[in-house]
Amino acid sequence: MGRIKIFSDSTCDLPPQLIERHQIGIVPLYVSFGEKAYRDGVDLHTDQLYAEVRAKGELPKTSAPSPGDFIEAFAPFIEQGDDILYIGISSHLSSTCQNALIAAGEFPEGRVTVFDSLNLSTGIGLQVMKAVHAAEAGRSVAEIERMLQDVRGKVETEFVIDTLEFLYKGGRCSGLQNLIGSLLKIRPVIKVSDGKMTPASKIRGKRDKALQQLLDNALARKEEMDGDIIFVTHSMAGEDAEALRQTLIEKTGAREVLVSDAGCVISSHCGPQTIGILFTKK
Repeated sequence: MGRIKIFSDSTCDLPPQLIERHQIGIVPLYVSFGEKAYRDGVDLHTDQLYAEVRAKGELPKTSAPSPGDFIEAFAPFIEQGDDILYIGISSHLSSTCQNALIAAGEFPEGRVTVFDSLNLSTGIGLQVMKAVHAAEAGRSVAEIERMLQDVRGKVETEFVIDTLEFLYKGGRCSGLQNLIGSLLKIRPVIKVSDGKMTPASKIRGKRDKALQQLLDNALARKEEMDGDIIFVTHSMAGEDAEALRQTLIEKTGAREVLVSDAGCVISSHCGPQTIGILFTKK
């Protein structure tokens, strides 16, 4: 049996050291300002994204990799005899998985398997890491896919968004909602459910209160956590992320609690200072 090459896309937000250590293939999505398109995490990084937003006063558009992008990424590994398992951003949020399926059809049957994570950010990354460890243990693509079908419904993804500005500019809330939310300092809590982003609650008041609520929500379920990896994923909120990480290490007993930076695509939809806690249930 040939080697299995695990692929994901730039929205998985895995830390670079994990990508390098496990040789995970990453296909970038695109972030575009006007006619200029950037590959997420390759041509443009999150701090540069926000600088562009400030300079232009508008948000970029985001788009999926083309089938050709996937073919170009996959082909060298197919040619050397590897089979590919690609785990991508929820099909409810992007056409990325659809384009990967089109690309898969250009290779011999069964050589490329596309798995819809029904998640985003490190909610994808958690599934990628499960697949990586299974592949390293000698599991087949079919066995890993069956495992992922069980795992993906157990991934808990919850973020606190610090400002409604990016949701407003991106057309996801009205001007009135943005105004009222800003005046009242309302921070929405977003969860991923059935592959879609859904508002879970709203927290009014200081940021510290919102972060404590995020932490409390996670710790209330610590007995359900599988204890493998917990991610604290953030967009330009490194100090807060590290503080949450330290508390999660102390309170959960998880084998790893890792801080991860949200890439340009995720950040362009949620805005700066967004922070989330993501884990898998037993």
